Amino acid sequence: MGKLFPALLPEHEAFIRKQRIFFVGSAPMDEEGHVNISPKGHDVLRLLSPTSVAYLDLTGSGNETSAHLTDNGRITFLFMAFEGPPMILRLYGKGRVVLPGSEEWEELAPRFELLPGARQIITAELHAVKTSCGFSVPFFSYEGERDTLQKWAAAKGEEGLQQYRKDKNAFSMDGRLTPIGRQTGMSASNEQERQNL
Repeated sequence: MGKLFPALLPEHEAFIRKQRIFFVGSAPMDEEGHVNISPKGHDVLRLLSPTSVAYLDLTGSGNETSAHLTDNGRITFLFMAFEGPPMILRLYGKGRVVLPGSEEWEELAPRFELLPGARQIITAELHAVKTSCGFSVPFFSYEGERDTLQKWAAAKGEEGLQQYRKDKNAFSMDGRLTPIGRQTGMSASNEQERQNL
């Protein structure tokens, strides 16, 4: 039932483009850290080539993927059919964080609609694509996107978002420094001070 491919085939790309949600998995290098799985909605994913993908990452309460990618780069994308023929599609790769203001951001950002709260772009070079049956995935009907996050980000404003990211996105839940944390001048000692408050 499961098949392994070195790159995305046209039928994989067509399947991905139909999906309204995908999931991103990452984990730190050591065994003590938490494995993270994040759901992603909105039209934020771009297929750059058969072995390269990117998604626009919006400001949220955590920043686990960013910290994990800085630690080891491992990333997995999961797509599944909630309607039509069953299928699960996983993309395995090595990811990186691209922050606003960088040269790479300027190259990638025009590919996206920069939604309110956009904080970084996650890119990944794929080394494996795997399909599996998806026979047990239930049917679900798509009703529309939630606008809650975008309204929240718009209400915060750019200055408020920058402060929120410094307060909430500089470290992972395991205390790992993220690229946003480095950009804002944070350090491990800052996180220790924060936890002691």
